[in-house]
Order: sequence, then C-alpha cells, then structure tokens
Amino acid sequence: MSEKVTPYKDSDLGKKEQVAQMFNNISDNYDGLNRMISFGIDVKWRKKVVQLVADSKPNLVLDVATGTGDLAINISKNTSAKKIIGLDISEGMLNVGKQKVAKENLNNVELVLGDSEKIPFDNNTFDAITVAFGIRNFETLERGLAEILRVLKPKGTFVILETSVPAKSPYKQFYNFHSSKILPLMGKLFSKEGSAYSYLSESAAKFPYGETLNNILRKVGFIEVENKPQTFGVATIYTATK
Repeated sequence: MSEKVTPYKDSDLGKKEQVAQMFNNISDNYDGLNRMISFGIDVKWRKKVVQLVADSKPNLVLDVATGTGDLAINISKNTSAKKIIGLDISEGMLNVGKQKVAKENLNNVELVLGDSEKIPFDNNTFDAITVAFGIRNFETLERGLAEILRVLKPKGTFVILETSVPAKSPYKQFYNFHSSKILPLMGKLFSKEGSAYSYLSESAAKFPYGETLNNILRKVGFIEVENKPQTFGVATIYTATK
C-alpha cells in the first residue's frame, strides 16, 4: 500500500477532506494550469480512454473523480452512451464543470457531488467506469476500487488513466526534475495554492503504478487487468473488467 500523501501537512483534517478543500481552492484555474503543466499531452491520453469506452458501446457511464468534467464531456461527444454521470468530492470543480456542460448544451451529462469511496448508486449499475488522474486522491485506494467494482456491471469496462514514473533514462531524470521542481514552481506562480501542486507532484511520485497497481486491482476482484504506459511512461492507462 502506498504512503499516504496529503495536500496540507499541518492540517488535522483527513486526506479526503483535504483533497476536497484543495480542489475547491484551485478549481478556477485548474484546467488551464493542467494543460500547461502536461504540455497538453493529457488531451491525447484522454482521447485513448474515450476510445476504449466507445469500443465497449456503453449506455450508462460513470466518470469517478470527474473534476471539471473534461472526460465526461468527451465521452458524451464521442461515444454512443445515453447517460454519463460525473462524480466528484469537490463542489468547486463540479461548478466549473457544470458551466462547461451548460455551454456545450449536453443533456446526457450529469455532474454529481459524492464520495468515490461511498458511491451513491446500486450494485451492477454502469456499463463502463472511468477515472482520470483521480485514484491517487482516494483516501483508501482499495476501498475506492472495491466501490467501483461493486457498481460496475459484470463484463463492464473499467479504465484508469493515472500518472506513473518512467523507467528508462533520460525520461526518468526529466520526469523527476519536472515533477519535483517545475510543477510546484508553476503552481506557486500561477496559483495561490502552491502546496496543492506540491501535493499533486508528491502523490504522483509515491503512487503505485504498473504491475503493482495491476496486482491491487486483481486483489480487489477485477479480472483481465492490463496496463499500457503512455509517453515514455509518464502516464499509464489501465483496463479491467468484472
């Protein structure tokens, strides 16, 4: 199990409450700063996730830790899904997302305030479930994954997009420099929440990835678990089913 990394070192709140507070605080400029930090490559990664969802031809999709709704909106536009529900613990991020959904006039996207470790839906509800850069923010990783397994239909599609650490030089060295120096610096320059971007960097570096995360998924009960590293291994797409 990964070491528990929290946004605010001096806070008495649990990780879940700290993460909600942090994302509420950075919600207004999160999208723009995220594009800048990732050099826009995250857009390409999300397209691959959307294609995996589209291939499964789902009717009902859940996007966990949806944030400002980017992935939910992309799924709405590029798949045959009749309904996409985005779930997030941060009201601030959801409010930004709701503005985007309204602007796009997307009637099949609903953004819901809720806890990924207590998903407010019945067993075997969703044809496909996605999480993009969200599982490392779970307070208890296995509990969150078990909840996802519970609400996923048998033979349903589960796709994770998450950061990982490149194994080969010079990509590993560049990743370490970018995540430990550049990302927190950009956070301080362009956001009042420098500690938030330090947390995002630290949590990415310490989060289990590759075969380690595959094994956690299998332990929880997922089957047909696979991982595909992206862009020299700075992110990984995981697929699994029930």
